[in-house]
Amino acid sequence: MVMKASLQLRIGTQLTMTPQLQQAIALLQLSTLDLRQEIQQALDANPMLEQEDEFGEEAVSEPKEEEWSESIPTELSVDSDWSDTYQDIGGTGSSSEGPDFERQAAEQSLHGHLLWQLAMTDFSVREQLVSESLIDALDANGYLTQPLNDIREGLRAQGIDSLSQREVETTLLKLQQFEPTGIFARDLRECLMLQLAALPDDTPLLVPARRLVRQFLEALSKDDMRLLKRRLGLDDEQLADVIQLIRSLDPRPGSAYGVTNDSYITPDLVVRHDNEGWHLELNQDALPRLRIQPDYASLIKRADKSQDNQFLKEHLQEARWLIKSLSSRNDTLLRVGREIITRQIGFLEHGEESMKPLILADIAAAVEMHESTISRVTTQKYIHTPRGVFELKYFFSSQVSGQDGDSHSSTAIRARLKKLVHEEAPSKPLSDSRLVTLLEEGGIQVARRTVAKYREAMGIPSSSERRRLR
Repeated sequence: MVMKASLQLRIGTQLTMTPQLQQAIALLQLSTLDLRQEIQQALDANPMLEQEDEFGEEAVSEPKEEEWSESIPTELSVDSDWSDTYQDIGGTGSSSEGPDFERQAAEQSLHGHLLWQLAMTDFSVREQLVSESLIDALDANGYLTQPLNDIREGLRAQGIDSLSQREVETTLLKLQQFEPTGIFARDLRECLMLQLAALPDDTPLLVPARRLVRQFLEALSKDDMRLLKRRLGLDDEQLADVIQLIRSLDPRPGSAYGVTNDSYITPDLVVRHDNEGWHLELNQDALPRLRIQPDYASLIKRADKSQDNQFLKEHLQEARWLIKSLSSRNDTLLRVGREIITRQIGFLEHGEESMKPLILADIAAAVEMHESTISRVTTQKYIHTPRGVFELKYFFSSQVSGQDGDSHSSTAIRARLKKLVHEEAPSKPLSDSRLVTLLEEGGIQVARRTVAKYREAMGIPSSSERRRLR
């Protein structure tokens, strides 16, 4: 057989993770309070930025385009996943009795944030059980300190037969795609490698940075620059850039999540109702309105190459990118928020019992974004409704199928359970088995263990304990 060489042309698109796009994505995942701090720091450091006294839906002002300035696109996409490195794990389906996220018990904790992501992805029952054990084994910094073999043996002791080491490792690889990037690492080297692997391939000096972390992390900790330059083949400036890239990573990705929440919440979105229906808009008081400082901008001379003029130009470009990033954040938040509210009108009108099943993939498909982007948008973002202030994550819940073929959200089932317990006779509390029967009569078929799990998550005692308390 004779092999013939051929030339093939392939056309494709690739997202380049520019510093400006990184900034837009970083701003997207910040809470309103954190974003206010970032804006204040920018106002303090950049003379080209100033705050307007008025507040408005746009929250930003676009500067006038100059011929000499760097071109800024009309739309700045903040939609990104890491599919160039890892295979997507998000699916369009949902499990019937997947792990449920109880907002009141675990909101904003690392454990709760990971369980919420797990509930919003399409894992098999075995993968869910393994994932829950791996999440429970994480420390406060997001590291997996327990050996995988011990976790596997513990699961087998619980009745998961024929669980192989490969199944546990495969599930771990999927969980390592969760937010925050670098989670589920078994040591510092793996944590940094996961974050470097998430960067685009055209990141400057990415290859030597990966090699340094993989082979010479100990030399870096000893500050042995001569060895690093010799083994990596870099000069002083290149090595400094590589070290700066590594130091920009987060060695403790789980530490940003605490077990307590700020008592003060500023809603990002406001939903209201009038004669024309439901309307969603940005909270006018959430963020300050920014604009370019006109006096300093007028000092810039188009052809001037002086140091002072270059200083003004650079800060003007930074200001314009920040304004565009904030505008893109607002647009994305509105798109996602409107799609969520459109699907949960029943909740706004009738309460929790009318909540529909909703997972990340549903919203991602509707707004044509990645599921990881939806996760960032809905984390620490709040909406003010006539029924109260809720985190956007609250409107997501796993699906439970009913006898009539309809699906019900876990939130709606919990609300129904709470109502049944509230209306029960004080002298004869409803048992879990009786609650199962009453739910079935309403077209909701769930297992008794699921009822017990929901009841315990809501802090409702068992029937025998309720009888004693009354």
